[in-house]
Amino acid sequence: MELRDIGIFLTLAEELHFGRTAERLHVTPSRVSHAIKKQERRIGAPLFERTSRTVRLTPLGQQLRDDLLPAHQRIQQAVDRAAAEARTGSGTLRAGCTTPWCADLLLRAADVFRGRHAGWTVGIREIQFNDLFGSLHRDELDLQLIEFPVHEAGTAAGPVLFRERRALMVPARHPLARRESVSLEDLADVPLITLEHELPKPVADIHFPPRTPMGRPVPRGPSYTFWPEVPALVAAGLGASIVAARAARYHDRPGIAFIPFRDGPTLDYGVLLRADKQAPLVPAFVDLLRELADSDGGE
Repeated sequence: MELRDIGIFLTLAEELHFGRTAERLHVTPSRVSHAIKKQERRIGAPLFERTSRTVRLTPLGQQLRDDLLPAHQRIQQAVDRAAAEARTGSGTLRAGCTTPWCADLLLRAADVFRGRHAGWTVGIREIQFNDLFGSLHRDELDLQLIEFPVHEAGTAAGPVLFRERRALMVPARHPLARRESVSLEDLADVPLITLEHELPKPVADIHFPPRTPMGRPVPRGPSYTFWPEVPALVAAGLGASIVAARAARYHDRPGIAFIPFRDGPTLDYGVLLRADKQAPLVPAFVDLLRELADSDGGE
């Protein structure tokens, strides 16, 4: 069955009217009728019940529609994407991130992306916590990698790329630094360094919980505006910070220790997009990010 004939079948299955189907596809009703008869001869059974007043799918036609529709939609999306790319010969896709491990993923993706899409480059920008979504709202970015969940008007959540175990970054002299692991209950025993900028409550509760699971208050330490302040505050003995476990590879320094949590949720990193518009090659770049993240197996 040719792709064009599949399109005719699926359109008729939706419209259930030969005239409307022909008008929608810019062909004649006889062309629609010929294509359907050709498909029925090949299959060996009717796909539609026709009367002078109605057109209905047979049970076999319903099954064929349900089997073909998802694959046809994927093919059409691929064709549309290729056409969009052909219309955009060159340009810069703008991506942001909040962590160095997300920056590493973006840099790898940018290198592959340039090889796949001649004439295109990827610009990468670090996003500060005091302006998490401003760059997207100001149309300075096409997408960003960020910790989920996100509750921000005007944005759309893309796929989660990887999930990270959490750790507690503590002063090296703190008693918790001698532990092999910590629990959320241990947060009651050390001040938690917090972000000066206010976050939506569901997000803040993951990164800066006000209480432990048993209801004990979590003491508050000093606040910060930019991430590089945090390791310095911890090394000075002023508090602790909940971080991704792999932060130990990027932010280790004298005076601090990273202790993994044995309970609690993961930190989930995903793609955040603008809800109102999307650059032509953004879907291809998101697919590439997912491909590389899957190949890393969460690393």
